[in-house]
Amino acid sequence: MKLTAQQIQVLAEKILNQWKKQNLIVFKEDEKKVLARMIEIIKEDYDREAALDRDVNAMLDELEKSNPGEFQRFKMFPILKQKLAKERKVIL
Repeated sequence: MKLTAQQIQVLAEKILNQWKKQNLIVFKEDEKKVLARMIEIIKEDYDREAALDRDVNAMLDELEKSNPGEFQRFKMFPILKQKLAKERKVIL
């Protein structure tokens, strides 16, 4: 799933507001710095997943070359993605 910068901003703000309502967070830094860091972490996580997708597609290209005709890419993609995510400790 692809989120825009604005959607990531709104998501981070909603999470932060919920944490504040439930008294789950105590600020040691300025709230704006915390929000900026949250946005940065969310973007990094999406970038890691995009890199994972590129690697899975590269693996599928190699498998398709070695097994022409009988290869079902749409079935293999989620299987390979789950396996690589587990190896790289990426939470999907």
